[in-house]
Formats: sequence, structure tokens, C-alpha cells
Amino acid sequence: QVQLVESGGGLVQPGGSLRLSCAASGSIFSINAMGWYRQAPGKQLELVAAITSGGNINYADSVKGRFTISRDNAKNTVYLQMNSLKPEDTAVYYCNADLGPSSDDYWGQGTQVTVSS
Repeated sequence: QVQLVESGGGLVQPGGSLRLSCAASGSIFSINAMGWYRQAPGKQLELVAAITSGGNINYADSVKGRFTISRDNAKNTVYLQMNSLKPEDTAVYYCNADLGPSSDDYWGQGTQVTVSS
């Protein structure tokens, strides 16, 4: 069994910063990629950022230059540093992990990020 535990969400003013963390634990053979998705009210789930085991990184155009994804392989943890936050960044943020030779997909429980004055 694999668990993804997220932390770091909250309420922040426009222009502020937050750092999300997601730690994977359990029966992990290998991590192919980890990433962050978000879903705002009334909108579809969208990819925010992802990082592969080889270090390849992909960002949504809307967060390029403001968000940074990183990994600590020793801790099986992925981070999302979010700077210059905007009200449109308000959403539930979900951690995702692509694990093992079968590319099994796992999701965290979600953490709320609210950007408001």
C-alpha cells in the first residue's frame, strides 16, 4: 500500500508565497514521476507541475516563473514552492505519483490553497 501525505496549504494574500510538500510512503519500488495538480471550483483538474525521475520538469503556462517543483529522492518527497500567488491560484492542490514498472497512479487527499485579501 502506498500513501501520499500532503501539507502546506492555507490562506495567503495576493503576492504571497506558500510551499506544499508531499511525502510518499509504503511499498514503493520506484518513483517514475511526481507532480501537483489542482482543481478550482467549477473547473477541471489541471496539471500544475511535474518532475520525472530523470529530472525533467513540466509546468503549466499559468505558473511558469512563479512556481518551482523539486524533489528529495532520499525522502520520497516532492515540493511545490509557490511565489507571487494570485487569486486565480485558489484551488485544491493534489499530489500525484507514478510508481513502479507498471506506472501505477496514486493521489494525495488534497490540500486547499486560498489566495485572497
